Amino acid sequence: MAARQASLVDLLSDEAVNDPTTYFNRVRDEGPVFWNQRWNGWIVTRHSDVAAGFRNHEQLSSDRFAGPFAEDILESKTKYTQLIEFMSKWMFTSDRPYHTHLRSLVNVAFTPRSVEVLRPRVRELVHSLAEPLRERDRVNFLAEFAFTLPVIVIAEYLGVPAEARQQVREWSEHLGAVVFVAGDNPDRFVTAEKAMNNLVDLIRPIVRARAVEPKDDLISAMVNADVDGDRFTEEEIIANAVLMVFAGHETTMNLLSNATVLFHRFPDTWHRMSEDPRLARTAVEEVLRYDGPIKALARWATEPFEMGGKRIQRNDRVLLVQHAANHDPAFFENPERFDPARWPNKHLGFGQGIHTCLGGPLARLEAQEALTYLSREFASIEVLTQELTYNRTLVSRGLRELDVRFHQR
Repeated sequence: MAARQASLVDLLSDEAVNDPTTYFNRVRDEGPVFWNQRWNGWIVTRHSDVAAGFRNHEQLSSDRFAGPFAEDILESKTKYTQLIEFMSKWMFTSDRPYHTHLRSLVNVAFTPRSVEVLRPRVRELVHSLAEPLRERDRVNFLAEFAFTLPVIVIAEYLGVPAEARQQVREWSEHLGAVVFVAGDNPDRFVTAEKAMNNLVDLIRPIVRARAVEPKDDLISAMVNADVDGDRFTEEEIIANAVLMVFAGHETTMNLLSNATVLFHRFPDTWHRMSEDPRLARTAVEEVLRYDGPIKALARWATEPFEMGGKRIQRNDRVLLVQHAANHDPAFFENPERFDPARWPNKHLGFGQGIHTCLGGPLARLEAQEALTYLSREFASIEVLTQELTYNRTLVSRGLRELDVRFHQR
């Protein structure tokens, strides 16, 4: 028993990073609410507990600047002033009532209708990016499609200049090392501070220009958002625009690349989707369940309470593992079967409750359009990368590289 538990200690082990399904299934077998001594917190893997944890806004906090997560960050406050200042204004790192202020104003600007309006442009971009890849023997799928599509979409939606795209990717990767907890990167706060400075310098003049002369973009909508007299400050607009630039392409890039790997592993599902394009919508949900772009999200307890038969103490860390919840055999029938027609599909890929991923509808739209076009135009997408390895982070599920070949019909 002790040896078995010891093998579950390292949340950034090769198995945990590259094969999280096997790893977290073993954690769940050990205990659905399991104390991890190395992380110094609880690992939650059962669907019912993870879903309840996401909805428990009274006893579980998302605030990274209070409780047990605050020590490392606040000790660095004098060194990394821009990083701390703007991350503290992000929606997903805040609790009510400040979260309510931010989310209600963003909801005025970032509506489902404003996202759906983007579908024709996304469809056009998918076509223009995929066509040059037809005759290639080897394609860097991450750089040439999975990154490029969402970064163009979010840049255009926000009003960020197209020429800044490549820089945005580099800066976002540096922010991601902090946000996604890249525990093997000791310099992550240094590079993230520089990245935040650069992103703020990029976005601030856009915000000020839109305040004078609004355009048909999201930053203009945020500048003019008003809920009963409540409005964003300039710093809040900049902070959450940075968040959208970062999260708006990172999550979708990983969703597209993980989908490509799954359809390579299960080629019959690609053929099914090509015969019935309507499956693209449910297929995206199944990718989010089976191997979504976010593995887990952390919370901390504001007071003692019971979860999964365990007593959670005040200030305890709690890791809600969506990936494990989405493979829970007590909730999903045949969870290791990848079924693009699975419905209903009550996965937790984008979380639940007030912190449900704001960009979920946009990520879904982009993935739907990409899968619809690619499955219609190509007989298969062959993965050429011999050994798939993933970024060594606690939170995200993203490949380091992915080379493919598009096979024509």
